Amino acid sequence: MDDRRDFRGYFGQEPAPCWPDGAKLALSFVVNVEEGAELSVGDGDPRNEDTYEIREEVRGAPDLCMESHFAYGTRQGYARIAGLFERYGIRATFSACGRVAERAPWLLQDAVARGHEVSCHGWLWERHAGMDPEAEAQVIERTHAAIAAATGTAPVGWHTRSSASVQTRAILKARCDFLYDSDAYDDDIPRMEGGHVILPYAFDTNDMRFSPGGGFVQARDFSDYVTGALERLRAEGASAARMMSVGLHLRLIGRPGRIAGLEAVLARLAACGDVWTAPRREIARHWARHHGAAP
Repeated sequence: MDDRRDFRGYFGQEPAPCWPDGAKLALSFVVNVEEGAELSVGDGDPRNEDTYEIREEVRGAPDLCMESHFAYGTRQGYARIAGLFERYGIRATFSACGRVAERAPWLLQDAVARGHEVSCHGWLWERHAGMDPEAEAQVIERTHAAIAAATGTAPVGWHTRSSASVQTRAILKARCDFLYDSDAYDDDIPRMEGGHVILPYAFDTNDMRFSPGGGFVQARDFSDYVTGALERLRAEGASAARMMSVGLHLRLIGRPGRIAGLEAVLARLAACGDVWTAPRREIARHWARHHGAAP
């Protein structure tokens, strides 16, 4: 069978550990910055976003409740997350939508001033599956330009909300300024496609699971699960390369009843001593230097 999907991956030939200073694990915190880029009739979009703390849809009119929920992320959530990262010396990747860069450039500028990376997360917080190729190329170009203008630094990474299109990666690879994308959920190890790095992402070690039905309720639900994954990957990382992603959202983990979950993870991480925590662009560059050809 000529299968378009790769089910084998590194099976039976996993790459050896290669992280700096003998680290057993490369860990990436990704803070998704989507506030103001969610679909909103009030902003001229065809419909309102319908997923957050509750799930409902307001049709034909601005959803002021949903807009207010999203605004919490920039007004309060960001400061809590950024403050914890500063206290523990963490540099993360802030994966930002292009419309956020236009509406809240000050937030992305503050992240850069603190030493964080800002990468691309689409123009709007929307899926790209089924998107017209020409339209998608324009979306990618517009997003890249907006983030570069807001931060003064051209972004090198991309991550689509949920499903990318069948041509997303090809569009990214055709541009010389994208080093990596995170539109893969199928591994704990990065990989190469030519000179392009694919850094796997994860929905389980992710505060999105505080959303209805996601399984996280208390702050310790998040910290217990994430530290459990951390310990397992550290153990495996003694003999094979391992990478871990922790997904965060300003409006989710930034809530006062949840932020302690992130704080507990950072405290455990500080006690490890053998985990390399870095922005995704640094992980991608390191991997490309050591694994410049596809497996």
